[in-house]
Amino acid sequence: MPRNATPTIPMNRLREVFGPALQENVVLANFTTAHVGGRALALLPVHTSGELEKAVHALWEMGLPFHVLGMGSNVLVSEAGYPGVIVINRARNVKVDVHHEPFSVWAEAGANLGTVARQVALRGLSGLEWAATIPGTVGGAVYGNAGAHGGDMHGNLLVAEILHPTMGRQDWTVDQMAYEYRSSALKRELGPKAVILAARMKLEQSTPEAVQAKMDEFAARRRQTQPPGASLGSMFKNPPDDYAGRLIEAAGLKGARVGDAEISGQHANFFINHGHATAKDLAALIGKAQKAVYEQFGVKLELEVELLGEWPSLENLRG
Repeated sequence: MPRNATPTIPMNRLREVFGPALQENVVLANFTTAHVGGRALALLPVHTSGELEKAVHALWEMGLPFHVLGMGSNVLVSEAGYPGVIVINRARNVKVDVHHEPFSVWAEAGANLGTVARQVALRGLSGLEWAATIPGTVGGAVYGNAGAHGGDMHGNLLVAEILHPTMGRQDWTVDQMAYEYRSSALKRELGPKAVILAARMKLEQSTPEAVQAKMDEFAARRRQTQPPGASLGSMFKNPPDDYAGRLIEAAGLKGARVGDAEISGQHANFFINHGHATAKDLAALIGKAQKAVYEQFGVKLELEVELLGEWPSLENLRG
């Protein structure tokens, strides 16, 4: 929202509907893994999928802009913040079903995907090993077809429970999600109109030792290839038959900095906040990487991260 814009959010009405749970004028840097971003006019935590559904219906009825945020990975919030309501999804209930074929795990959208993977591993259930080190929620993974180590949500999803303002509550199969690389029908067509409440993912019987061994292997590989520190995760989608990190490195930008933001010297598709970086710093690095790769290789890098708030200088990068 521009600095001189007048907020149109009816705060008194929000206070009446949501009571003391509602937080006001909240710094969103505290709710994102990159630790950058401006303020939200209002922030509402929810703790069950039922609470999420009620909150979303209320916001739809009021006609207010809102965005559901999980762990805050894979999202870059503008310095101008968000001119609406941020719903923090803390609905994390998980249920494992070994009484029906295929075995499965049902999880609310706010559940940490890595935690879900580790929970089913303790029961000797295989299929989510690839997800054990992903720093995001089930909802975000379903929405963006998250993946790693040769696995992705496309290979695991059975049903996603979604909520839509006109279509109501529906169960979408993996076929209806029409998954593509880091994309889904929800992301391409319904966007912020649809809200993911929960998902059921298929599993297979194995042993705790075998599942843990595979997760340990993937974790070791992640430590070797991906840098520690505050980041958004992978910044750009990999172009067809290539890797964004390789292109950025080949363009000579490994280690490039703007302020306290750096293109990692370990993996060039990770942009690190060394403590005091701003969203504007990260945006400048995004533009620098996109420009250099396009000029040198003719490849336009497409953002994997989601832009939240106003980003006029980066509109051409929205995926």
